[in-house]
Amino acid sequence: MVGGKPLVLARPGLDRAAHHRLDEAWLAAAWSHPSTRVLVVCDGQVLVEDTADGRTELVLVPSFDAPTTEKHRYFLGTDEQGVSYFALQKDALPGRMDAAARPAGLREVGGLLSERDAGLMVHAVALENWQRLHRFCSRCGQRTVIAAAGHVRRCPACGAEHYPRTDPAVIMLVTDDQDRALLGRQVHWPEGRFSTLAGFVEPGESIEQAVVREVLEEAGVRVGEVSYVASQPWPFPSSLMLGFMAKASSSEIRVDGEEIHEARWFSREEYRRAIGTGDVLPPTGISIAARLIELWFGEPLPRG
Repeated sequence: MVGGKPLVLARPGLDRAAHHRLDEAWLAAAWSHPSTRVLVVCDGQVLVEDTADGRTELVLVPSFDAPTTEKHRYFLGTDEQGVSYFALQKDALPGRMDAAARPAGLREVGGLLSERDAGLMVHAVALENWQRLHRFCSRCGQRTVIAAAGHVRRCPACGAEHYPRTDPAVIMLVTDDQDRALLGRQVHWPEGRFSTLAGFVEPGESIEQAVVREVLEEAGVRVGEVSYVASQPWPFPSSLMLGFMAKASSSEIRVDGEEIHEARWFSREEYRRAIGTGDVLPPTGISIAARLIELWFGEPLPRG
């Protein structure tokens, strides 16, 4: 949680019920149960529906109405009422007779979904990404097969087991001795888009060391104190974002020019004014960056 509120993609979801993943009889019975619901996922997108009362919901279908496939069926968990949920990985999303549904990705609708639906979607998208990219054994090169209800791939040739990959990444709001925030703009971002600095944790490195190194590499600013805030899954395609607040021990900025095109120190008043004039575009609400900035800013970010 950040500022008393759970992060959008880290809200409490289903019981993942991992103890059922190796129980083929239980999985078969769950799949056949009339209450079971299925989410079809394709290239990180699912079908959603906008309701008359302004909500956005996942399109979940009964298992007997789901597209036929057993090879790419993933068990996602159960809810408090005992309803089981599965994901199906397909090469195309199914059509809808009522034409009310639309395809959408997590960036678009993650912040609009309920806790249950957000949890289902982030789990399903992460599994689908991993399954599509890891079809062959990294030890011997042979094709692997899906096991543990989609959470393991096994190699029939050498017996190796492969598990979903999660890449730890740090994202940090750096402040100086005047309590100004260091925000940067990546090379490929639109003009005016400023956000927190971020980067991947390298092999043999602690997350705190990664914060210090990334800030120095990207902005040339040295960091002393580092404090953990919160984390959230970021399946684009397989990251876990670890959020930090950090204190700068130097203030001179020297951007690397490769990842960060521009970086600036902002006071709260400067930041408020820049957003009001449109000179600065704040990060989107689904990102942990927005919540870290709000934690420093002391209030919800103005949106221009």
